[in-house]
Amino acid sequence: MKKFFSIAAMIICMSKVGYAQVSTGNAMGAAQQTVQLSLTTALDISFTNSNSANGSMVSLSFNDVNDYANGVESGEQELRVRSNKNFKVGAKIDLSNFSYVGPGNVNPSQSPANAVQLKVTSNNTGGSIVAGFVGYGSLNTSDKDIILNGVNGNDQKFKVKYKCNPGWAMPAGTYTFAIVYTATQQ
Repeated sequence: MKKFFSIAAMIICMSKVGYAQVSTGNAMGAAQQTVQLSLTTALDISFTNSNSANGSMVSLSFNDVNDYANGVESGEQELRVRSNKNFKVGAKIDLSNFSYVGPGNVNPSQSPANAVQLKVTSNNTGGSIVAGFVGYGSLNTSDKDIILNGVNGNDQKFKVKYKCNPGWAMPAGTYTFAIVYTATQQ
């Protein structure tokens, strides 16, 4: 009988020891890593029709006396700004690649570029149109702000139209020059 109690006591002790080793919760470990982001300022301006900084050719044809008397207006041209900071947009005429093809003799200072005007027709930049470009405003070879306080974002779009009224003194021919848009972070 002593042997029976000894074996029973031993079994009870072993079951307690075995019970103490059984885990009732999940084990957990942790690891940590530091991540450092190096963000630079980012800014891009492009024409939506070409998805590049070079828009398609805009052709303003003067076909009759009414065109000369009233001027000719282009279709809308859409541009997109992508910036991680607020921005402004300026525009100017660039005569560095000015060309004239025709029977007259013309130099850049006589070009009808001086008669080109610009109007911002749509503004989804979150900024404001400069007062002189709500209607048609004159451009020249110096940068003029057309949109101020544009809000940072990936798809800030605006549309413009051009109007040209060169008058009656310019010789017939084809005049080519560029209009340059500059986005500047603020």
